[in-house]
Amino acid sequence: MSLLPSRFIYLCLHFLVLYFQLQESQQSSADFRFYIENHTRNPDDLSRKQVRIYQLYSRTTGRHVQILGKKINANGDDGGKYALLVVETETFGSHIRIKGKESEHYICMNEKGKIVGRPDGRKQECVFVEEFLENNYTALVSAKYKGWYLGFNRKGRPKKGSQTTQRQQEVHFMKRQPKGVVDPLEEFRFTTVTKRTRRARRLKPSSKRN
Repeated sequence: MSLLPSRFIYLCLHFLVLYFQLQESQQSSADFRFYIENHTRNPDDLSRKQVRIYQLYSRTTGRHVQILGKKINANGDDGGKYALLVVETETFGSHIRIKGKESEHYICMNEKGKIVGRPDGRKQECVFVEEFLENNYTALVSAKYKGWYLGFNRKGRPKKGSQTTQRQQEVHFMKRQPKGVVDPLEEFRFTTVTKRTRRARRLKPSSKRN
């Protein structure tokens, strides 16, 4: 029985190594993807969270989302206590929970697409995913019911999630600081002009004579 050429044996071993490396890479990628999906669906209490307080300005009503308890609408005043929202951001992605600072109820969407306020926001029905739009607005889609958005009609009443799409103005919001609160990043962007500075600008430098 003749021996196989050494080069042929080397090539076979090389392809075997590449094959096992590819299998291991695909398995690791699948395991990591499964971990991410599982973590975002069932986040634990030990996960790092970011908590922010801001208002959600509704493009439709020109006012702000407010959580009164079980009832939620988009007729809140700028700086109103029920319009102050505590937004909890999960570690992975843009998954958030929105709670009323005053009412301590979360914005949730049930299986019928109805927007309701609940005191316990740990369920997946109370998780939304932020979608940043090209027009500088933000849309909030349900993490559980894909394609169903948080939205309000012109009267400020919640729309059913099944009747919403990303292109509708009813689902467009803008994050805003509460009235009277200055964002530290914006604080030094503008220079205050006083009467003294205006007078200084009108003065012309005197010409010096030799």
